[in-house]
Amino acid sequence: MSRYEARAAEAKWQAVWDEAHAFRAEHDPTRPKYYVLEMFPYPSGRIHMGHVRNYTMGDVVARHRRALGYNVLHPMGWDAFGMPAENAAIERGVHPGAWTWANIDQMRAQMKPFGFSIDWSREFATCDPEYYGQQQRLFLDMLDAGLVARKAAVVNWDPVDMTVLANEQVIDGRGWRSGAPVERRELVQWFFRISDFSEELLAALDGLDAWPDKVRLMQKNWIGKSRGLQFRFDTRGAPAGFERLEVFTTRPDTIFGASFAAVSPDHPLARALEAEGPEIAAFVAECRRAGTSEEAIESAEKRGVDTGVRVVHPFDPSLELPVYVANFVLMDYGTGAIFGCPAHDQRDLDFARKYGLPVPTVVSATGPDFTVADTAFTDPGRLVNSRFLDGMEVEPAKVEVIARAEAGGWGEGVTRYRLRDWGVSRQRYWGCPIPVIHCPACGVVPERRENLPVRLPEDVSFDGHGNPLERHPTWARTTCPACGGPARRETDTMDTFVDSSWYFARFTAPRAAEPTVMAEAEYWMNVDQYIGGVEHAILHLLYSRFFARAMMKTGHLPEKAIEPFDALFTQGMVTHETYTTPGPDGRPIWREPSEVIRDESGARLADGTPVEVGPSVKMSKSKKNVVDPDEIVAKYGADAARWFVMSDSPPERDVEWTAAGAEAAARHLARVWRLVETLPADAPAAIPAAPGPEATALLRAAHGAIRDVSEGLEGFAFNRAIAKLYEFANAIGRATGDAPDLLAARRFALRTLAQLMAPMTPHLAEEMWATLGGDGLVARAPWPEADPAMLVADEVVLPVQVNGKRRAEIRAPAGLDAAAVEALVLADPAVLRALAGASPRKLIVVPDRIVNVVV
Repeated sequence: MSRYEARAAEAKWQAVWDEAHAFRAEHDPTRPKYYVLEMFPYPSGRIHMGHVRNYTMGDVVARHRRALGYNVLHPMGWDAFGMPAENAAIERGVHPGAWTWANIDQMRAQMKPFGFSIDWSREFATCDPEYYGQQQRLFLDMLDAGLVARKAAVVNWDPVDMTVLANEQVIDGRGWRSGAPVERRELVQWFFRISDFSEELLAALDGLDAWPDKVRLMQKNWIGKSRGLQFRFDTRGAPAGFERLEVFTTRPDTIFGASFAAVSPDHPLARALEAEGPEIAAFVAECRRAGTSEEAIESAEKRGVDTGVRVVHPFDPSLELPVYVANFVLMDYGTGAIFGCPAHDQRDLDFARKYGLPVPTVVSATGPDFTVADTAFTDPGRLVNSRFLDGMEVEPAKVEVIARAEAGGWGEGVTRYRLRDWGVSRQRYWGCPIPVIHCPACGVVPERRENLPVRLPEDVSFDGHGNPLERHPTWARTTCPACGGPARRETDTMDTFVDSSWYFARFTAPRAAEPTVMAEAEYWMNVDQYIGGVEHAILHLLYSRFFARAMMKTGHLPEKAIEPFDALFTQGMVTHETYTTPGPDGRPIWREPSEVIRDESGARLADGTPVEVGPSVKMSKSKKNVVDPDEIVAKYGADAARWFVMSDSPPERDVEWTAAGAEAAARHLARVWRLVETLPADAPAAIPAAPGPEATALLRAAHGAIRDVSEGLEGFAFNRAIAKLYEFANAIGRATGDAPDLLAARRFALRTLAQLMAPMTPHLAEEMWATLGGDGLVARAPWPEADPAMLVADEVVLPVQVNGKRRAEIRAPAGLDAAAVEALVLADPAVLRALAGASPRKLIVVPDRIVNVVV
């Protein structure tokens, strides 16, 4: 008996698939299509086991759908622009492009041994001018359609690197790379007008039935629809032009609980006041050195400065409220100004306690004497201490205040959204150039489409600070497309989220001279199954949903693609134990799994140093608990790795990688191969018309496995499908006789096993299929169909309950009528003992399920 050599077999079958173009996707309107896509990777240089699990899931779906007769599109590309490449250029003295393309080559070489059924002919990287040139064309089309705006916005500005920073790049108020204190600065930026689609994007979530509920909820919260009152306070002591202060509130019912008003440090009133008040100017400057994210603002201590301005309560002209500049008020939500109701908003309460402001209670569950201490009351209740609102519940009170504000002409009921326009300007080199030109005479002018792509220059320097495109001696110099005079290119590049917001559409026609080809998009879109991490649940998916709408409006996608992803699956992570040894300074030293020896005595290094085993967490370079996929393939084979990551836990949950689990997977696959090898070469293929009991039992097991594995794959329950395959392999292993009918049944069962295993272990399945005389490639074989007749059991076991207690079991032919079942029950010795001579008053027979005897 020959030993199954996984590495040799896997390389052989990958070469066969490549030669046959087995996974090439071609437009074929005679066949139903299926588009499966995993979120494409950033080319960091190495794949990890998380990649392996993610792409194995997609491959299982793709191979299964292909076997079901679908024309499958399963492409791969690279999300290749971004700061890591630019950092590499600075740290290593290499060009970002050279670093990126080298990483792509390395990661592709790591992925191919896993045998993913990818159409590599459609591969692209977003840093390729062929791709980003089409992205520039989309930008211009969106500009023409009014979907792009250029306006001022407050951003995080690194004064040393001279670039805008994302909120995640601001660490403790400093730039993540330069360490310089970050400033909040107002800059003119390019924006996509995603906020125009707020209601549409929100409402459409209800139709995404095949998306996880948690993802839809996260997007709903991010869009943040709220109904409230926008109204105007009259001011006292404000600079000229600020006779009114416009605020927005979602809690107009609490208007009589107001004890102060507050404006954002970026509010026009704050800017007017800082010119005259040193204290206000110092506070505003301090706020501008903090992050702009809601998380940063929310977690900061609630602080402010009294402006000296007062506002008049709209329902009581005798009541004036102080106006503060406060660090927790956002300029880009509502109007950038609020009124504070401390008793019923925690931020307002923290602020009021700090500055000794009143805390009047206006909503209570117990009565007008209710007060709050350190926790704001936000539960349902009735209005108190609120004049004409007293006794009303919260929602009717909101309606009443809005109605009075509108009748009085000082406010309006409005709907607001948390979603802001998408700022895409980035002051960096390694990104898609924004294709516009600044002309002294004509202003902002779009680049001509015939001049696309606007290519990044190769000869750039990363020695200085800021954007290398700004420092390049010639790249930005150009002529105006409108007047032909000297002009300057836009040196901002696009946010890399833009690159990943339409790549799914480009895969339908990746070499086209336009962003898409409508006929191809009509055929291949939508993505039937999208797979990726839940960390992309908000921005990437929301931006992609916006882009699909923008591409539809500009003629690049059909109407059916307005929601580009029909089904979404968010997979769990791959985790591993962590290992540490004591360091010389007392700090633990992280150790790689390959360094650690595990045996009965515990964990140690080769020199005997004891190792402390920590919890299993997400694989990361910092904790050195990363398992190298190359080593796994070399030791166990790709199929064993694929089998293990699919079998150990439900795909939506984390899976813990263990050497023992991988070894067990490899042993099982070797056992499956032995089942094939032990089948005599001359075993008959034709199953007789009336097989014996053993052969019939094996045939029933085969058809049951077809049904159960099919259900598991359809329902993304890959671990359950694999559990059924274990059972099926055991059933084949028990069928050891040499009768011709049993040998024929074994050949059928093993061929069926090969087909059912093919999505998970495609190389072993091909080797089995070829050895067993299968026709062609198992990768092209149709999915087996379960025979309904073989799924009907000949015999069932019926539990018998006497007065509710289980007393016996009887075996009966399946489908036996109730009268015959009753006769068998009343003849059963155990039932007769339970009756103790009594006559049953009633027998209730649930066909093929259970019998209840009532005495």
